[in-house]
Amino acid sequence: MAKSLLEDVEKVGKVDKSNMISYCVDASRHYVESARAAQRISLEYPKPKNIIIAGLGGSAIGGELLKDWAREKTPVPIEVNREYNLPGYANKNTLVVVVSYSGETEESLGAFLDAVRRKCMIYCVSSGGSLLEFAEKLGVPHLRVAAGMPPRAALPHLFLPLLVCLEKLQMVSGVSEELSETVKLLARISAGNSPERSTEDNPAKTLALDINGTVPVVYGFGIYRGVAQRFKQQFNENSKMPAKWEYFSELNHNEIVGWEESGKLGPCFSTIFIRDKNEPDEIRARIETTMKLMQPMKMFEVWGQGKSSLARMLSTILVGDFVSVYLAILRGVDPTPVKTISLLKEKMKQSKTKDRITGELERIAGK
Repeated sequence: MAKSLLEDVEKVGKVDKSNMISYCVDASRHYVESARAAQRISLEYPKPKNIIIAGLGGSAIGGELLKDWAREKTPVPIEVNREYNLPGYANKNTLVVVVSYSGETEESLGAFLDAVRRKCMIYCVSSGGSLLEFAEKLGVPHLRVAAGMPPRAALPHLFLPLLVCLEKLQMVSGVSEELSETVKLLARISAGNSPERSTEDNPAKTLALDINGTVPVVYGFGIYRGVAQRFKQQFNENSKMPAKWEYFSELNHNEIVGWEESGKLGPCFSTIFIRDKNEPDEIRARIETTMKLMQPMKMFEVWGQGKSSLARMLSTILVGDFVSVYLAILRGVDPTPVKTISLLKEKMKQSKTKDRITGELERIAGK
């Protein structure tokens, strides 16, 4: 019955009312469009001594991916800030990239205000809202990205500008070359996992069926650390279910013990290991040993594809995005609405925190 549901494109569309699957199918196009838009980025700052990506949720995961992608490429530390305020070290030598798809995320606006007060180098990425309004009033460089998407679906438009920012500052190189390989690969992955492709020949549909009825646990490593986190977030927001993520080698020093006496709880989980044919020998040994120790748990593997780091990361993310949507369909839930987040934001308006932040920004802009 579940399998037949995924085989019927019309039934898929009836559950996926807002067509979240289209963002998976069109992923390569979105990256191409984002690359064109990112060429508008102009940064006349000196090279920063540290970089902070300020954002939440779908607007922050790009920062995590940037950290992993740039870890061995750039000589300065990169941190993702999910707080209202910046870390104590932030100063005029810090580049703060504030990312808020809506432009209305109050934590991001708070970080923006803090960056202005500390005279940091600032760049903003958003589709509009208060963030771009105040960026324009204060003369802060910014990029206006395509609007009208759920923030998690806007990953191409929020992540790629971060890579371009680093390249514009001459802190990394080769972004265009990696992206060229990536978009071709993503087009093939989209075709291979599309709603029209039968389950037998569709890795994402197959994995969704395999993990349906369990809580997904995603394990990554290295450049796949943030990828594992993205999987978890997509299971939360698209599939509307709990999920968790960890990464090697850290999970071998705590998480692994949690499965020792899991008993009746064990079958409630499915573990997804993100793998790479070029994974370091020491990591391969840890993954394979961990899998043996976790038997007879339900375990699955998703392998990165491509040559460049960017291709391997984004190819894996795209498979996870497809899986999360198909899992939502199997569960009979529309992937797009996030009712609890919307309700929480409405409740938070009562605290007037955002009003205080924007009021202070208005005061500074009026000086």
